[in-house]
Amino acid sequence: MKFISGFSILALLMSPPLMSQSPKALPFLRTQGEAMQLIVDHKPVLLLSGEWGNSSAADGVYMRPIWPKLKDLHLNSALVPVYWELVEPTEGHFDFTLVDSLVHSARRYDLKLVLLWFGSWKNSMSCYVPLWVKADQRRFPRSRTRSGEAVEILTPFSDANLQADARAFAALMRHIKKIDARAQTVLMVQVENEIGMIPEARDHVPEAETAYAAPVPAELMSYLQKNKATLRPEFVQMWEKTGYKAKGNWEEVFGAGVHTEELFMAWHFARYTNAVTQAGKAEYALPMFVNAALIRPGYRPGQYPSAGPLPHLMDVWRAGAPQIDFLTPDIYFRNFAEWCQKYDHPGNAFFIPEVDSRQSPANAFYAMAQHDAMGYSPFAIESLENPGKRLLAQAYEVLHQMTPVILANQGSGNLVGVLLDSAAQQSRFELGDYIFTVKHEYSWPYAQKKEGEVPRHGGMFIKLAEDEFYMAGTGLVVTFAARQGAGARAGIGSVDEGKFVEGTWRPGRRLNGDQTHQGRHAHLPGHEFGILRVKLYTYR
Repeated sequence: MKFISGFSILALLMSPPLMSQSPKALPFLRTQGEAMQLIVDHKPVLLLSGEWGNSSAADGVYMRPIWPKLKDLHLNSALVPVYWELVEPTEGHFDFTLVDSLVHSARRYDLKLVLLWFGSWKNSMSCYVPLWVKADQRRFPRSRTRSGEAVEILTPFSDANLQADARAFAALMRHIKKIDARAQTVLMVQVENEIGMIPEARDHVPEAETAYAAPVPAELMSYLQKNKATLRPEFVQMWEKTGYKAKGNWEEVFGAGVHTEELFMAWHFARYTNAVTQAGKAEYALPMFVNAALIRPGYRPGQYPSAGPLPHLMDVWRAGAPQIDFLTPDIYFRNFAEWCQKYDHPGNAFFIPEVDSRQSPANAFYAMAQHDAMGYSPFAIESLENPGKRLLAQAYEVLHQMTPVILANQGSGNLVGVLLDSAAQQSRFELGDYIFTVKHEYSWPYAQKKEGEVPRHGGMFIKLAEDEFYMAGTGLVVTFAARQGAGARAGIGSVDEGKFVEGTWRPGRRLNGDQTHQGRHAHLPGHEFGILRVKLYTYR
């Protein structure tokens, strides 16, 4: 992992004029225990974000109603696409009108931006490259199937493709530096989008055929040998089948099959993306990342966008793209917790740039607590109707209140996240001097229930002292047991509703009686997001 260090970021100025200004500081990533945090204005931040739909970064008239929606949802940042086809409509002539509008509007609404570079690849395909690239297939060749059929994917085995993308991305970053170095509204950049090969596991252009038959690059083999003890287990399972061979062509080192074809493509996609990233960072060195479209159960390479920064390919991407600061998942499957675990890996800052907006925002509480996530971003955020009445707005408002205490505890071992639904309706863990049993609200006979599937509920638990804790989230019923010897029992000393005001806890109602089931449990109702401060004691 390559880190940007030694910088901070200036405070956001409200609607300053777009102007040229030399950068005094940049956002950067730092480690805290096993957590990695984005530092902005000398402070770690959580990105409470939403990603815009693919075509929603349009002219000012179209975008005008979007910005108030984002504020109603309590976002502090937004992930917005930038399109190569609009940035460079004719070769060598750049148009940043849309970029300027995005940056200026974000400042007006006190929002930060993460830019998504839709360059050579978007959801595998090359649909956002300019027409002058698409139309000149001799100069800008496509990937080809085994039968020789061209597909709508620029081949990564073309220097012309690479140089065109890199020049455009460098021009974008140079422009961002020019207009935003002072206000620094743009915090990070995603390079390309959901890179991958379909409908086959690898490219079959002549250059790819030659490279596949050639020895595995020395740079990759050197990285694998040096980091053998810490390689991802998913990758080790593939390599160990050939006895960890260190020399030979791709099939000699990794074996024959689509899994090796995917490894091969991952290396070449990574090298291409690394070169694009390096060109951009040479102009303006913001943190940069890549995202992955995840694997549907039972799918084989070629049936899904293969060779992106997936868990079993992370080591290849790290070896091939050292300019990339971290690797991220786009999570649309219900096994949210499982994918979080796969990307919560030492040396990889955990950020969720895209998630199904229909999933419960309890996911955000879980990811930020259990996996030290530095941000969360539902997709097509601008399409949500009645934003102020959404549970997401309430969840983000609570997370905004709790940001200082969350960040102070990430990486400390004092923070636990829980997700419960029909697949897992109970969680049990130790925190401080107590054992917590957290059950889905539907397990309680008196809970307000809806017909149909058990909804996803969840939250976070933060230890303040051995006997005092914050609980935040929705739809949880929590009971406590003492960790002391036989005969010791846990009692609830107090349960207070409350909120944080500028980082300071302000208690509200003292809950007792019916609200704690006569001292039996602490309860976060499932129709809302809230915060409780709980003090426990032991007795015999």
